[in-house]
Amino acid sequence: KRAIGEVAAGLIPDGATLFISIGSTPLSVARALRRRKGLTVITNNLSAAMALSEEVSNRIILPGGEVRLPDRDILGNDVLDFFGRFRADFAVFGAAGIAEDGGLLEFHTTEVHATQKICENAKQSILVIDGSKFGRLAPALGGNIADMDRIIIDRRPSDRFAPLLTNIKDRLLVAEGQPR
Repeated sequence: KRAIGEVAAGLIPDGATLFISIGSTPLSVARALRRRKGLTVITNNLSAAMALSEEVSNRIILPGGEVRLPDRDILGNDVLDFFGRFRADFAVFGAAGIAEDGGLLEFHTTEVHATQKICENAKQSILVIDGSKFGRLAPALGGNIADMDRIIIDRRPSDRFAPLLTNIKDRLLVAEGQPR
């Protein structure tokens, strides 16, 4: 996940405004962004906010509400309203699973709605996902991998996902083997 974070961070310049969603892979992106200055980060991922708080030139904006433990996430209808009040250069998010047809899967519909809102309100969507999520089932269906602007994975999944990767090849970055 560290390699995914480094590749994603390479796409985000100093001074950018970005959404960072919940999950451990978006957190890896936040950790890789520690060297960036002047970021405006809008997030419901408390761990990502803390990782980026070490750089005092960054501005971090959080929603109110209940923190879901142990993940340190804030979810709910208030979060959707919160994300709806902002625009960003980038939306950085993960998914619980990827279906064979490219469907983005989550465990809760609230996670799907939050991801949809940040993607709607960002100029560029960046899906960060490790190879273990390909074929992993979860009940809530969100968007589709084919609709994302950038997809960053650690390694290529099994051959059964080859047709899916062929369709997104010009937007796909494989972190494994990339210089850091």
